[in-house]
Amino acid sequence: MRPVRAADGYVGVLQLGQPLEEGTVCIARAAMSLTFPSRFMLAAAMNPCPCGFHNDRTHECHCTPPMIQRYISKISGPLLDRIDIHIDVPAVNYKEMRSTHEPEGSAQILQRVMNARQRQLARFHANSKDTIYCNAQMAPRHMRTFCSLSADCENLLERAMTQQGLSARAHDRILKVARTIADLEGQPDIETKHIAEAIQYRTLDRTFWA
Repeated sequence: MRPVRAADGYVGVLQLGQPLEEGTVCIARAAMSLTFPSRFMLAAAMNPCPCGFHNDRTHECHCTPPMIQRYISKISGPLLDRIDIHIDVPAVNYKEMRSTHEPEGSAQILQRVMNARQRQLARFHANSKDTIYCNAQMAPRHMRTFCSLSADCENLLERAMTQQGLSARAHDRILKVARTIADLEGQPDIETKHIAEAIQYRTLDRTFWA
């Protein structure tokens, strides 16, 4: 949540859950209630612990597990559920900085993303009566149609849900991200490797419920 100041000087609290989930913001007053469009991409960053060195390979972390848990718990579970991807970003070591290996170029990545978006547009235009244009906008009925899973994928996802205590929202996020990973690879079906990668992008869920 964050404070917002309206034109009339009113200071209220904007809850990020509603715009993240519904793409709208509702402001209610005594005389009227207004709804504004609010689709956006949320990018956020935080330290892994109070000292900042948890899981760092070169610095010792002095935070205790309860300290780390309290720090992570400052972000509410419902808000984490609504964030599609959260991952650790470790420091780059010397060998990686000096590597002569050429990474994938920005132009190549852009082309893969554009191809994936075109696949999504074509899929939803041909098979959905709703006005949606990307995987993130899929409702449960769309996921039943476009995110069908093999028996191996189902078993993998069920184990992750049970062992990590993931919520229904996290389940939906995993399916949407897995569908996008498959689209980026040009694969028509979601495979176990796509589900496994999407599960790995729920880092804070594992920390939050540990």
